[in-house]
Amino acid sequence: MASQSFVPPIFENPFLNIEELAGDTIVRKPEPLTQANSDPNGTSLVVSKDVDLDINKKTWLRIYVPQRIITNHNDDEKLPVIFYYHGGGFVFFHANSFAWDLFCQGLAGNLGAMVISLEFRLAPENRLPAAYDDAMDGLYWIKSTQDEWVRKYSDLSNVYLFGSSCGGNIAYHAGLRVAAGAYKELEPVKIKGLILHQPYFSGKNRTESEEKLKDDQLLPLHAIDKMFDLSLPKGTLDHDHEYSNPFLNGGSKHLDDVIAQGWKILVTGVSGDPLVDNARNFANFMEEKGIKTFKLFGDGYHAIEGFEPSKAAALIGATKDFICATTN
Repeated sequence: MASQSFVPPIFENPFLNIEELAGDTIVRKPEPLTQANSDPNGTSLVVSKDVDLDINKKTWLRIYVPQRIITNHNDDEKLPVIFYYHGGGFVFFHANSFAWDLFCQGLAGNLGAMVISLEFRLAPENRLPAAYDDAMDGLYWIKSTQDEWVRKYSDLSNVYLFGSSCGGNIAYHAGLRVAAGAYKELEPVKIKGLILHQPYFSGKNRTESEEKLKDDQLLPLHAIDKMFDLSLPKGTLDHDHEYSNPFLNGGSKHLDDVIAQGWKILVTGVSGDPLVDNARNFANFMEEKGIKTFKLFGDGYHAIEGFEPSKAAALIGATKDFICATTN
């Protein structure tokens, strides 16, 4: 069967012309944002609410659960927890951006899961590792919070870190921190696996897909480079940095800790994404290190799940299969 051709949509793409301003900031144009929907008597199959994480850092969480778990008053059912980290090159978008909110609703509704989407600090105002720190704050929050939904409906022994694009990068680095020792402090929270969707990894040496798709209309190479320039720590000489290049120096010294935790990893990518070779190489690298790795690669373009419902459904389906594989 011939592969289906997917063409990126035409929209006001912030990646194409990033305008820097004085004071280590950039221009961010208004975008569609969504309100949380906490009405359990509404027509939506998923309800959500926002809670503060750190008011000083202006970080917060949007929590999604299937409507039925509230309306049925079933406190005995415990849901797997998916921590979600949105895309945007570390410099754009929010947890309440329309596309990410819609995707998280799909995750919660179709998987029967609690999804917790993190509003992390953006670069260049807050360069890495700020977003990684925020991800860890979120994990410590679910350990200790008295939030009613978390206490009643979550299975804290069945937690997954899921990130799209730069969110995949965040999920990976937060996972490394947990595996390196934070897992002891996080009990009873237990991570079961990482889901890295089109992860935002790159380095000084170009891959074939980066060269071939350097003029990609959605995520051109100059945008990949620019957003790493804006998000990596000041003074970084090139993109062969541990935050951007997971293969540097043979990989993180904490990969052995990931193996010791027994985690599994799902890595996804699409042929029309300049980042796809780095995703494939990363998946193969994880396998070589001895980490059980699942892969989903197909046709499409970067962030396609935000525009093509069939691709969003396929990603959610693969996530469901992955979660089943980690619990059996």
